[in-house]
Amino acid sequence: MRVAFLGLGVMGFHMAGHLAAKGHEVTVYNRTAAKAQAWVGKFGGNAAATPALAVKQADVVCSCVGNDDDLRSVLTGPDGAFFTAPTGCIFVDHTTASANVARELYAAARERGLHFVDGPVSGGEVGAEKGILTIMCGGDADAYARAEPVIGAYARAVTRIGEAGTGQLAKMVNQISIAGLIQGLSEAIAFGERAGLDMRLVLDVISKGAAGSWQLENRGPTMIEDKFDFGFAVDWMRKDLGLCLDEARRNGASLPVTATVDQFYADLQQMGCGRSDTSSLIKRLRRFSSKD
Repeated sequence: MRVAFLGLGVMGFHMAGHLAAKGHEVTVYNRTAAKAQAWVGKFGGNAAATPALAVKQADVVCSCVGNDDDLRSVLTGPDGAFFTAPTGCIFVDHTTASANVARELYAAARERGLHFVDGPVSGGEVGAEKGILTIMCGGDADAYARAEPVIGAYARAVTRIGEAGTGQLAKMVNQISIAGLIQGLSEAIAFGERAGLDMRLVLDVISKGAAGSWQLENRGPTMIEDKFDFGFAVDWMRKDLGLCLDEARRNGASLPVTATVDQFYADLQQMGCGRSDTSSLIKRLRRFSSKD
């Protein structure tokens, strides 16, 4: 298919690469043009100077940008993609954004004879690089069905949750779960260290029982080693948790643990750890724990 990809950050660069590797005719756009040229140099395809130019011949348009405002800019701002995309074109947005902006852009797309699917991703940069992302989607069933084979180029699990905005809501559930898990794992490791346990051995044992999780197996060992220069950054997690807390204020959900962990991440930002992996929560515990 003819696919346009808007946004070549740490996720989008790899995702667009998988599309090219699967034989799709890919045109990319990135706000920093040099990044788009670097992508073309590695994967082939074409680079466009604006979102509007990138999508003029597209069957499917994928986007992966920073936040609500960035998304509005590339789709409905000056030189926005909605204004030049062919009638019937399917937009699949992988930005972690608000459910409100997903619904807003879904309605704007329909007015122009276009389709919009919100499809935030889970799996981080490693998942994007390996093409094994998990993607939760919201939007019309027929548009999702047509886009699913394209999305499958960089995902191992793709699921339609429901109507527009439900993909973003499902991603919020994902981030709420992760925040609590990482804080619990941080406390467990910090406790075990102060108790004098061999935490590598302990993690190996408990990973085989009810405490086992992806975070324990993949982040537990690096937390023990005090390594955090990789993965999903604290700054990004704070943005995501802000979306969760905003939505909770609208729907009346109580998120006491999420709100607390969000403030712990704020402490890490104050410590200069904004670009560290989210598992760096343990650094805060090590810093503020009581001394013998």
